[in-house]
Amino acid sequence: MGNDWMQEKRMNWRKVLPCCGLALVLLSGLVQAQPATPGGMRVLINPGDSGEQSRMAVYGAWKAAVEQALRKERITNVTVTLSNDATADLGATRSRIQDIFVAPAHVIGSAVRYGYTPVLGLEKPVQTVLVAPRDSPVGNLAQAAGKRLGLPLQDSVVTYLLRGEVNAANTTLKRHFGALYETRYQDALLPCLQLRRCDVVAVERAVFERWVAAGEALKVVMESKPVPGLSVAIREGVRPGAEALNVSLTDALAATGALRAENAKVVPQTAAGFDYVATLGYFTPRSLPGATVVDARTVAQLMQRGVSYIDTRTDTEFKAGRVPGARLVPYVEKSAKEADFDARQDQFDLAKLPTERNAELIFACNGAECWKSFKASHAALKAGYTKVYWFRGGLPEWRGAGLKTEAGN
Repeated sequence: MGNDWMQEKRMNWRKVLPCCGLALVLLSGLVQAQPATPGGMRVLINPGDSGEQSRMAVYGAWKAAVEQALRKERITNVTVTLSNDATADLGATRSRIQDIFVAPAHVIGSAVRYGYTPVLGLEKPVQTVLVAPRDSPVGNLAQAAGKRLGLPLQDSVVTYLLRGEVNAANTTLKRHFGALYETRYQDALLPCLQLRRCDVVAVERAVFERWVAAGEALKVVMESKPVPGLSVAIREGVRPGAEALNVSLTDALAATGALRAENAKVVPQTAAGFDYVATLGYFTPRSLPGATVVDARTVAQLMQRGVSYIDTRTDTEFKAGRVPGARLVPYVEKSAKEADFDARQDQFDLAKLPTERNAELIFACNGAECWKSFKASHAALKAGYTKVYWFRGGLPEWRGAGLKTEAGN
């Protein structure tokens, strides 16, 4: 099934434009990312898979509510950024660049692990279901082996949950399914089933229920546990604090009518509510053949005797905080977060590493969820480097060990 076919089936634009056109016009000038002002509040909003046909309207509503809540707390120096990339947002939670996240459950779950407190969220839990035609012989995940799977792009919370459940079954999406078809919009997966180009598809339960209510003959063959809907988290130690923000934001959401289009209420969130999604993250393997996995104390000792620390994160993350003496060699990651990733989709400049293949090298990024250092270590081994140390815990473990960091250019 080609991309052209998927694009044709993605959306009925004649229905979409009337509801979104005004929001696009009004908000087109608001979504340019701007550098944060010292002492200001950084807010990132990712509407996620909710409101696919009106992302800009969802963003605008939350932006207005957050800004009003912060004004109530006498904070006016606010930089708000729209994100369409949950994968990048996961990295941002580990770097703690943002002060407030409004994002899907997998981003908030990651934020909770790295010093953020959940505040509130939509009273609309999200659950991934694996859907097949009602007459399909596939009845469970095991029976879907070798079948053609349709799913949203990898940064979707739907795909995140499915990937975690498949990994928990000791396999990967690539290994388990015969072919993978990705699309930005979940509704584009229905014609994939109807035309029998997909054997099973992964969508939110709410999407599945809408399809069935419209008369589609479908069934659920696997489901994840439910996770919180779009939620808010604030970095610990930031004013106004979680409790005050909860009250102010609840009032602002009601006053601005931000949730009217979503037909949803907000409820308080706790860290425990994100335990499940947090355990299903894109965690790296615990070992890498040919490399030595090291902890923070060992890294400190290695650096004391001159071993190079290669930071594979982005320039922004590097400047925000890093291990003193680290060298930045970004790993530009496009491949899936899996052990059998396709390195041809990525970019990593091996020419920036020492030319001698017996040089000792430490590769690190943003913790066990960050695959960049795993993939960079793999690239170095494949290039012939023989003394590769993989600091799987990365900067979060370094900080947790009480070791000093530095920031800036």
